[in-house]
Amino acid sequence: MDLVPAPARGVDAVTVRPGRPLAGTVRVDGSKNAALPLLAAAASLGRGVRLSGIPASADVQRMLGLLEQCGYRVARPVAEPGAVIVVPKEHLAAAPDLTDAGQIRASYYLVAPLLAAYGQAALPWPGGCQIGDRGMELHFTVYEAFGDIVLLDDTGYRILAADRARDKVVLALPFRSRGASIAAICRAVVAGCCLELGNPNLSPETTGVLASLQSAGWTAQADSGTITLAPPPGVPAGTVAWTVPGDKIEAGTLACAIAATGGEGCIEGVAGADLKVLAGLLDWAGIPVCLAPDAITVYRARTVSGRPLQAVASLAPDGLDADFEPALVALALTLPGTHLFADGINPGRHGNLLSQLARLGAVIEELSPTQCRLDGPQRLNGTTVKATDIRTGSALLIAGLGARGATIVSGLDQLRRGHADLPAKLRALGADLTDVP
Repeated sequence: MDLVPAPARGVDAVTVRPGRPLAGTVRVDGSKNAALPLLAAAASLGRGVRLSGIPASADVQRMLGLLEQCGYRVARPVAEPGAVIVVPKEHLAAAPDLTDAGQIRASYYLVAPLLAAYGQAALPWPGGCQIGDRGMELHFTVYEAFGDIVLLDDTGYRILAADRARDKVVLALPFRSRGASIAAICRAVVAGCCLELGNPNLSPETTGVLASLQSAGWTAQADSGTITLAPPPGVPAGTVAWTVPGDKIEAGTLACAIAATGGEGCIEGVAGADLKVLAGLLDWAGIPVCLAPDAITVYRARTVSGRPLQAVASLAPDGLDADFEPALVALALTLPGTHLFADGINPGRHGNLLSQLARLGAVIEELSPTQCRLDGPQRLNGTTVKATDIRTGSALLIAGLGARGATIVSGLDQLRRGHADLPAKLRALGADLTDVP
């Protein structure tokens, strides 16, 4: 069953026209970035897991299909759209050919489910958004710490599970990689062993996996320096229920769109705490926001502050998620001041984003491949641009809302990889967007 809304199929472009300030209330979908590791953890657990809030974004739907190719049963309750039940693989057979896994960047999350089912994992190199190489070296370090054998070639990599499971694995990461942190957690779940992980990533996506494992009987603790994980006593039975949180990146994108148009609106279904850093930047710029446990509200700014934005992506626990940065760049084009941006986590993203914004007339100084500076506000002119990756696509929609004339944003297939239908949510807030046949 494909959960991608039928009206979105075949539509590769949308026309954006400026209009009145955005206003109203909208609810976000479940988070792609949270759903993918939760699916990996569910398949690693060895028991049934019911997940609600599964988004219809293309990457998540592809991951469900890949889990089915791996032999896991993925049931979709008819009475609960957006819910799936992941059931462990029971009968071992030859490991599948997962060539299609190369279409998504998060394909590395399949390693633990494959090790659980077959004792080995063979995968192509990650694909997805062209925003820089997806370094796998730290992932391989994680598996070697568990005693696994790592084999590489030009087409991909292969992990062979250790002959003997270890009682405890102690590992310190050189930097706070989200993917490597979740890889270590899921590998410990497959091994049924204790884990002490130093210098971990502590983003909501990582701590959400830990909280879900706790509900399944695992002991999990996290502080600024260490994650500790221990299996439950015995072999727990029965199906556990997990929930995918609301998409903080979609919420932040919508908040930036509202602010860029001078509007006022509420975005529901997202943990306000996950938007604390973004809200601080908007407040600094003079855009009032209010965070609630399950929503963010953006208020109309009477006067913007003129204070420059400094949006620097960071893996630190209190750092700015890199996926917020493109939307903030689009917002900064409407704000006075000299604004600075940096994303060293995805070194190819600026190359995508800045060239497309330049087509609209944006003047942005590229200080380095990962740093840029711009003076605002700037007047943009509508033209044809392309969503070369998920976050560039969302930023172009925001930029188009303030450009003179019509902006045609093509490449919506890229956008739908992360958002089932972001244009529909903008329309719900009053944006003038029409599909291009």
